[in-house]
Amino acid sequence: EVQLQASGGGLVQTGGSLTLSCAVSGITFDDYAIGWFRQAPGKGREGVSCISSSDSRAYYVDSVKGRFTISKDNAKNTVYLQMNSLEPEDTAVYYCTVDSPAGRLVSRILTNDYYGIGYWGKGTQVTVSS
Repeated sequence: EVQLQASGGGLVQTGGSLTLSCAVSGITFDDYAIGWFRQAPGKGREGVSCISSSDSRAYYVDSVKGRFTISKDNAKNTVYLQMNSLEPEDTAVYYCTVDSPAGRLVSRILTNDYYGIGYWGKGTQVTVSS
């Protein structure tokens, strides 16, 4: 059974930083990606970033490029999302997810297409105060 456990959210001021973690277990896919969506109050869920399992290639939506960095620690089965220069617009519940093949999650992240993704961790709240 695939399980994802997200953590690391919190309250930070504009310009601050946070690092989210997603601990993953039970994955049996050969080709997959792990990534993040977020959902702000009153808005739909939107893609943020993902990283491929095979080559660690990272993908970002335009709104977070240059500010967020996704990485993975294979030994710990954990994916990290380092978020710098946070803005109030980044306030949201952040959800980690996994999908196979990797290219499908990449497409979903970049097009905000979260329908049909079967694996989600519990969200972690990120609040950026102005």
